[in-house]
Amino acid sequence: MPTDAMPDAAPQDITPQNITQDNQLSLSTAAARNLATTTKTVPQMQAITSRWLLRKLPWVQVSGGTYRVNRRLTHAVGRGRVAFDQTGENIRVLAPTLAELPALRGFADDALLAELADRFTQRPFAAGEQLAEAGQPVSEILLVGRGKVAKVGTGKYGETTVIGALADGDHFGDEAATDADATWSYGARATTAGVLLALPLTAFQELADRSEALRGQLAGHAERRSRPTNRKGEAQIELAAGHEGEADLPGTFVDYELNPREYQLSVAQTVLRVHSRVADLYNDPMNQTEQQLRLTVEALKERQEHELVNNPDFGLLANAANEQRIQTHSGPPTPDDLDELLSMRRSTKFFLAHPKAIAAFGRECTKRGVYPTSGEVDGNRVFAWRGVPIYPCSKIPITDHTTSILAMRVGESDQGVVGLHQTGLPDEIEPSLNARFMGIDDKAIISYLVTAYYSAAILVPDALGVLENVELDRPRG
Repeated sequence: MPTDAMPDAAPQDITPQNITQDNQLSLSTAAARNLATTTKTVPQMQAITSRWLLRKLPWVQVSGGTYRVNRRLTHAVGRGRVAFDQTGENIRVLAPTLAELPALRGFADDALLAELADRFTQRPFAAGEQLAEAGQPVSEILLVGRGKVAKVGTGKYGETTVIGALADGDHFGDEAATDADATWSYGARATTAGVLLALPLTAFQELADRSEALRGQLAGHAERRSRPTNRKGEAQIELAAGHEGEADLPGTFVDYELNPREYQLSVAQTVLRVHSRVADLYNDPMNQTEQQLRLTVEALKERQEHELVNNPDFGLLANAANEQRIQTHSGPPTPDDLDELLSMRRSTKFFLAHPKAIAAFGRECTKRGVYPTSGEVDGNRVFAWRGVPIYPCSKIPITDHTTSILAMRVGESDQGVVGLHQTGLPDEIEPSLNARFMGIDDKAIISYLVTAYYSAAILVPDALGVLENVELDRPRG
């Protein structure tokens, strides 16, 4: 055999581990990534919501920073809500809030209110219990400390009808404070278990007999009730209609409130800080300062909507008139509840509800075999009821699995709800929102003051209605 006739060498497997720079035929992906520019997004933010309230509320320019709402003089005294202090099972009336009773509205004698509060006694009640009988004399003032009570009336043909509901903080029987012969104009039946706080009229009268200030307060309330008013409680405008010949025409004038409410623009602010090194070196392909500012503005807008709903001074939930607040018929939000909410005002433009409340309403509609319509608004699909859109708003609070649904008429020309802002600010980047350069400190950090100015006003009470104690889930029986 020739010496050069050697057997063939065994074939060698080629794996990534034994590829070297000498036999590599193309650029590796690892090396290529070092030279390529990645495709990237701008910074994302999970907390951004649809903010329908900010989008759909008409905004009024408030050049002087203050917005005054002038109204006709109102003689009828509104019915506010009484507050309570609870320790364990013991519920006590917060004395200053007794001034929310119509007969005590504006009464400023704290010592006397405290003595009056101490005379209320706690009385538990069970679901279905009869608390008052229509036509019977009123013998005590009742406050609903906890639970729900139905106002029961009699229909035209003798049938029993529910004409309303009372819940935490509501009161009834207080008309007897100025009318010793008052009788119950409706019955009261407990819908749920709860607690009443009761004040016997004899105890109230004993206190009035020895307090000249309280007697004067009650006399003033009776005098206000005797003045002629229209169905909204405004001072009557005397008119004549349907007469013939040369009848004497009444003289009249339109009286205004002497102390109209004024709304000051509220503010939300923060200081945005950006290191100069970041602003100088890391601005390609996107400007770091612009992105920091964009996300800060988004956070400010979320806070702005939260304040418009929840602020105790101007927020919609806190400032809705008590006569425009209603309770659900059975707990969850039903078509009947939204129909009643609609019937309380003209030209309702939209509902505002927590997304979970919208889902609960959908479940109730499904149970009844009715289905809300839907439509496209600003490129978004939204539910509607009776043609009125239901916009989601996660800023409406949920407490103990209950929430609220708002219905509103909007716009100055329609005597509705309006948003307040001021445009034309220095360094303005959006209407009524500016970012002002504050300088660079000795650590090379650039600071910007980012500010949003806003408020909201309810021009007349019936512009806004609230469906309260909306149950989101109820155990199935």
